[in-house]
Amino acid sequence: MSLGKRRHRHGLHSLRGKLTLANVGLLAVGIVVATTVSIMGMRLYLLEQTDSELLKMRSSLGSSGLTLRQVDSLGALGLIRDRITPGESDPTPDSIFTVIDARGDAISVFDMKPTRAQRALAAAVSDPHALAAAPEPRDLDVRGASYRVTATRLTDGPYILLATSTELLDKGIAKALKLDFAVGSLLLALLCCLTMYSVRQRLRPLEDMVETSSAIAEGDLTRRVPSSEHPTEEVEQLRLALNAMLHQVETAYRTRERSAAQLRRFVADASHELRTPLAAIRGYLQLYEKGMLSEPGERRRAWDRMHGEVDRMGRLVDELLLLARLDQRPEIQFRNVDVSRLVRDAAQDLRAQQPGRPVAVEADGAVLVRGDESGLRQVLGNLLANVRTHTPVEAAVRLGVERADGVVRVWVADEGPGLGEEDAGRIFDRFFRVGSAQGSGLGMAIVQGVVEAHGGEVCVRTSPGEGLAVTVTLRCVASESRVRVGGG
Repeated sequence: MSLGKRRHRHGLHSLRGKLTLANVGLLAVGIVVATTVSIMGMRLYLLEQTDSELLKMRSSLGSSGLTLRQVDSLGALGLIRDRITPGESDPTPDSIFTVIDARGDAISVFDMKPTRAQRALAAAVSDPHALAAAPEPRDLDVRGASYRVTATRLTDGPYILLATSTELLDKGIAKALKLDFAVGSLLLALLCCLTMYSVRQRLRPLEDMVETSSAIAEGDLTRRVPSSEHPTEEVEQLRLALNAMLHQVETAYRTRERSAAQLRRFVADASHELRTPLAAIRGYLQLYEKGMLSEPGERRRAWDRMHGEVDRMGRLVDELLLLARLDQRPEIQFRNVDVSRLVRDAAQDLRAQQPGRPVAVEADGAVLVRGDESGLRQVLGNLLANVRTHTPVEAAVRLGVERADGVVRVWVADEGPGLGEEDAGRIFDRFFRVGSAQGSGLGMAIVQGVVEAHGGEVCVRTSPGEGLAVTVTLRCVASESRVRVGGG
């Protein structure tokens, strides 16, 4: 499955699902904690109110020093009878007031027999003494109903039990829990929808990155991650870093493809250049073996031709070895070199080789650079060899050197036929020759390699019918006596 198809699967194991679950889970925990704290606080508050009333009543009865007969006979207690004495028809009243004897049985009070609720309360209390000594009322189950119960002892021995039901309180707590559950569920559902929408918007750049990576994996190296409308800082940084990396990958890929193509062309051209002299030498050797070179003059001409082809192969191999050495960036020794003198010497050599060619030289005085003298001589020699090979003998040539802006410029300009734009773009390619021109096609490649070894650059200006001008720019001063090729 490709990345482009896999990116549409958003399950619980996806980042979107995990973020949604994390947010919903955190809110659920928060709701549970808040509900628990609020419900417990509310229950404790209500129980405290109930306990306060029971303790107040217990304190009033306990401090009065009444006996059972006084409690039964005092009309003042009619208020108590009306408020907390349950009727027979109510099995679970809100409040229960009962008196028990030493055996724990409910006894008559207020001229009323004990009701079922009073008898049940008396039966549920196993130790009235401990209940009366307790600082706070206790929870007690009376016939399946929850009560808060306390007790006080009368002077003559019986105990008064006071109980208040907590059923309404528990029902109120249950309703509050249901309401909190309903509201919490609604909040969780709303948060889930909002989180999914928000996460989708925030993760859209990541999906674009996946889509871009898939497109690049399928061969489209020009794809880049687009910018989102409202990017976050981290995602934008990731997008910029990814685009920079993709640019580097594309550049490296294009460079590798170009290098591979140049290598294939270089091997093919080198094989072709070496095959021609080898074929000529093989042909003359076959003629000699078959006895077809019987005349001394013919053997001498064949011998000279084979020597010429061997020299040609030797020069070609030397040039290839020089280019290979320059490609390996070896350490070379630099010293002060007067390039003005080298230009004058090169012009003198050209005049000796082609006396009829007009040569103008602008190289007065001494102009020093840090460089390798033999390499710089080879640069000038290759440039003038191009002039001799590719221009008519009557075409004028200008050589010169100047110092400006901290650099030294050496130029060689001819008034030959010049080059077209396409040929000018390939002038530094190895084995490149214009038309049926002679030479190995390595001269300008060597010029470029040697100049770059000196930390300089080569510029070419040409157009058809206007000649060719080559400018070599070198630095005047180098801070180190030993530098690496191509460095500085």
